[in-house]
Amino acid sequence: MRSNLWKLQVIRLLFWMHFFAAVLVPFYTQWGGLSLAQVLYLNAWFFLCNFLFEVPTGTVADYLGRKVSLALGSAVGLGAALLYVSRPSFGVFMAAEALFAIAYTLHSGADEALAYDSLKAEGQADRAAQVLGRMESFKLGGIITATLAGGFIASAFGMSAPMAAYAIPAALAFLLSLTLQEPAVQAREAPGRVPYTRILAEGGRYFLGHKVVLLLAVELALTNALAWGIIWLFQPLLERAGMPLRFFGIVHALSCLGQIVFLGNTARFERWSGSMRRLLLAASVLTGLSFLLLSATQWLPLVILGIVLGFTFSLPRIPLFSAYINHHVPSERRATVLSFVSMVRTLGIVVMNPLIGLLAEWSLSWTLASLGGGILVLAAGSRIEERHLSLPTEPPTGPGGRSAPGP
Repeated sequence: MRSNLWKLQVIRLLFWMHFFAAVLVPFYTQWGGLSLAQVLYLNAWFFLCNFLFEVPTGTVADYLGRKVSLALGSAVGLGAALLYVSRPSFGVFMAAEALFAIAYTLHSGADEALAYDSLKAEGQADRAAQVLGRMESFKLGGIITATLAGGFIASAFGMSAPMAAYAIPAALAFLLSLTLQEPAVQAREAPGRVPYTRILAEGGRYFLGHKVVLLLAVELALTNALAWGIIWLFQPLLERAGMPLRFFGIVHALSCLGQIVFLGNTARFERWSGSMRRLLLAASVLTGLSFLLLSATQWLPLVILGIVLGFTFSLPRIPLFSAYINHHVPSERRATVLSFVSMVRTLGIVVMNPLIGLLAEWSLSWTLASLGGGILVLAAGSRIEERHLSLPTEPPTGPGGRSAPGP
């Protein structure tokens, strides 16, 4: 099972090598001939598809296995990239975005569930936070590599080349996924194949009925929905501060490196802060303060600092929360329940992104101030306790049993 861990890390890196991210808007507007409004419609369509596909694809992972889900997701991602560059058409782009959403949701939760059960099979479930954090670091490594390379690929081979180039890492991720092994622990907890609809229904009931899982999912979704705004606002902030466009990718890379450093040192930071609850609370507070800093300054060095800090302390919360949610979920329902968690998080983004966009058109500074203040309010009202972040004294109950009562 140990080989699963490094393979899952490499699959994460390959799957997230989005060369096209560095030139995505020019790809749409120059090669695709779309208006900026149409680009935003596509983005909304992608998130809607993510919301609709999240739980069904997670159930596929529990029904057919996480290995199959990851292989299918990589293959669908390859097909989406090739469809995208087939011809510049809004209808083609919508179909390709739907495929990308399927690919993303087939991966979502499945790799984390497989990693957790691989650790569980080795008796090392207590290492979940560190291992899932390292997987997120590999994802960020793929993003950084692709971001830095994408612009050069577009300059040398044309605006559609970065999208076509994604087919290469997607194909490699597909091939590597085929070599994964399903842990024996899952087979012991799920002796027979259960109907798809029953998996979906039981996974949903478990998610809604387990107070700890629901609490962690909701707190993650609320804070993440506000913090997610930095992804869309950091470029306007840099532009307002006077940074040339060609250097935007460097700031993005620094932001990803900050997340890698944070995730690679969570155990050390936890020791320094005294507990994981205090670390998560500190990360939320620092995120809120960085947003307030960005709302108050246009001096480029401070803007860069605020952006890097905002990315560093906000986005790494996702794999950390996932690790602790895993502690409370039985193996045979793990991918489905994690998909419900991801669906709640996606819904928060779908609701907040249009509001953030409308507010940013009025005032970028007030938008950042509102987001930062909201994050600080959520941190002050957090109901998470240290016991929610610990391994339960009894293993989570599978089908036919009752879930732990929670707090």
